[in-house]
Amino acid sequence: MAEILIQNITKTYAGGKQPAVNDVNLTIRDGEFMVLLGPSGCGKTTLLRMIAGLEYTDAGQISIGGRDVTDLPPRKRQIAMVFQSYAVFPHQTVFENIAFGLRMRKERDADVKRKVERSAALLQLEPYVERYPAQLSGGQRQRVAVARAIVMEPKVLLMDEPLSNLDALLRLHFRADLKKLVQDLKATTIYVTHDQVEALSLGDRIAVMRQGEVIQCSSPMAVYDRPATEFVGSFIGNPPMNFLRGRVERTNGHVHVTLHEHVLTAPPELAQHAGRDVLIGIRAENIEAEARETPDNLPARTEVVEPLGSHLLVTAAIGDQRLKLLTRTDFPAQPDGPLWLRPEPDKLRWFEVDTGREIGPTPQQRTEA
Repeated sequence: MAEILIQNITKTYAGGKQPAVNDVNLTIRDGEFMVLLGPSGCGKTTLLRMIAGLEYTDAGQISIGGRDVTDLPPRKRQIAMVFQSYAVFPHQTVFENIAFGLRMRKERDADVKRKVERSAALLQLEPYVERYPAQLSGGQRQRVAVARAIVMEPKVLLMDEPLSNLDALLRLHFRADLKKLVQDLKATTIYVTHDQVEALSLGDRIAVMRQGEVIQCSSPMAVYDRPATEFVGSFIGNPPMNFLRGRVERTNGHVHVTLHEHVLTAPPELAQHAGRDVLIGIRAENIEAEARETPDNLPARTEVVEPLGSHLLVTAAIGDQRLKLLTRTDFPAQPDGPLWLRPEPDKLRWFEVDTGREIGPTPQQRTEA
């Protein structure tokens, strides 16, 4: 078992005005692929380094497989780590780079050979085991770094933005290979990234971090479809979630939201906000557009049309507010032309203006069991 339990972990660097990691509680299940996602400086790498034992904690406890490892050195935690830089030894062959940890552990030559060959095969490195890093591409060097980690057969695999040095096409291919590899290994994995596409495609769950705190931890689609805050909705998605400001009104016991003189049906949870403004969240793909006037649809005006190959990205204005929507490539959208929009009612999300928190579901409903 390699369940990781993080309890009330806090870390403040000397001279820091606020904690780099602030009272974080998180459980990573045995065999789970957990992604720590957030902007630069949110604390995700600091949290990963504390799990690895490369940083001391100021408070809290870290357990791996039911064993308290808070004060243990990295070598006693049964973990392996892949860093952002390849960190391969230029004077050693691929074989010796992969074998380095096994040699340090003084394993028998026959065992070293067997384990290195297995790891090289998993990472499709067999043709390159006698080459030196200078003879490899960036993607191949990153595979060597991953092979060197998994050859140690760790209980926990930690990865700190391992794909960030690769170009877009290599990243696409390696991402799929990495996901399959982790599924085959069944190792508990924590992966740090600021790339929301990586997070959505790789993780079993995503922990979204901001200013040292975990804002939301759910499955990728739950985080995407049901963001807990305006920040999560605006950080995840390309384009990010649209946020429009509307006024909550209650008439004859019915709750609705007025958006630029257009009425949207609202859930009962918004009744307590009657007379106040709320933010209406809607994804670009959840808005239907018509080029001619359609009853009950929101009147808008096209500002920018961006052809993106498989679809059009349209920026439209509703009064003095703007939103983005995706539509088919043959849609007759013209700059400064009229549009009529229909947001899918069950895809509307509601957020408080002052706090940015979602109005409606409880944290238990947002977070999958």
